Amino acid sequence: MSDTRARSTRGFSLLEVVIVVAIIAILAAIGIPRMSRGSAGANDAAVSGNLSVLRSAIDLFAAEHGGAFPTAATCADQLTLYTDVSGTTSATKTGGYIYGPYLCSVPPLTVGARRGQSGIAAADANDVGWIYDDTTGDIRANTTTETDDAGVLYSDY
Repeated sequence: MSDTRARSTRGFSLLEVVIVVAIIAILAAIGIPRMSRGSAGANDAAVSGNLSVLRSAIDLFAAEHGGAFPTAATCADQLTLYTDVSGTTSATKTGGYIYGPYLCSVPPLTVGARRGQSGIAAADANDVGWIYDDTTGDIRANTTTETDDAGVLYSDY
């Protein structure tokens, strides 16, 4: 009886520790790739969601301004500040500045070389996250070759 009691207080054998470490390694090998795929999918969803918000804001602006889209040069201001019927902006809702704001802020781009940039412009620049065409109201991600998991260009979203 004393042999059994002495053995039970000695701890784990080397074989038991190796088996536990092997099991943990197998679980990590399964789990880590799944977690990395999840973050890629989150980026895809973020770009898609941000574009949806921007497109809805542009559509609402056009609806309230007689079908006129925000201008490319002042799009961010026209979406985040108050505007009058002609699209002129103001920081406060006074006088004829009765429309908007349509966004609290322009969301930043979450993928690609311009990641973190929230500028809106007609052409690429260092601080531009979104490319906007003010004749059609079309807005897209400022990416060139970056694709999602399915191989679709983010600029085609």
